[in-house]
Amino acid sequence: MRKNGLRALWEAERPALNGWCSIGNPLTAEIMAAQGFDSVTVDIQHGALDYTALLPMFQAMKASGATLMARVPWRDPSWIMKTLDAGAEGIICPMINSRAEAEEFVSYLRYPPLGQRSFGPTRAAFGLPGYNVPDANSQILALAMIETADGVENLEAIASTPGLDGIYVGPADLTLGTQEGRLAPGFDRQEPEMIELIQHIASVCNAHGIAACLHCGSADYAAGAISWGYRLTTVSGDSRFLAAAAGTAVANWREQTGRDHATSTEGAY
Repeated sequence: MRKNGLRALWEAERPALNGWCSIGNPLTAEIMAAQGFDSVTVDIQHGALDYTALLPMFQAMKASGATLMARVPWRDPSWIMKTLDAGAEGIICPMINSRAEAEEFVSYLRYPPLGQRSFGPTRAAFGLPGYNVPDANSQILALAMIETADGVENLEAIASTPGLDGIYVGPADLTLGTQEGRLAPGFDRQEPEMIELIQHIASVCNAHGIAACLHCGSADYAAGAISWGYRLTTVSGDSRFLAAAAGTAVANWREQTGRDHATSTEGAY
């Protein structure tokens, strides 16, 4: 089984760039993976897709050589194990709020005696050549999401969980979960208190020897987060890239032709 590409980068003390797929389509996934991301994550939690879309997306992205991961809907062993059997090399799990939940999450990713994962790598055995139990236990990444006040309060205990490889920060939910509705959710936080919190999470991760990972909206913010100690940053995602590029093209065309939205289309066909 090949060495996990993200592990290799982190061992070499190099940061990683992660892509994000929310559109359940193999072609868009293949296009994303071909752009040079170190890893690509398929979002099963909030993405417009399910397992029947996930597996062909992994197949379409295999040729890119990127490390392929998935964010699962919840700390659910059936979702986690089935996603691993589809060939995921890393799992991002939302809403981890305690050491006990982190331990439970990790156990679903590891075969006995290290965990309770059931054996049945239906596609992983072919999509990850040389697949075997020891390599799967040592190479597959377990990334827990810290998104709530409880998660922040228990951060030290969560970060010290044996077998946990990193903490993935979703700034939108982290803002909702810690600011009592005072701030709207969103990426690329500029508020001093949120920057302090995001930097604190990175500091705790580094102290415990695990990877701090951050979801970002822009490349500039993501690059800046590397200087805070983040070892993986995600920049936007397929649906946002599509909307941004299409919106820019439409705005440019309207500006150059002088045809705005108020122009009548009566009689058009």
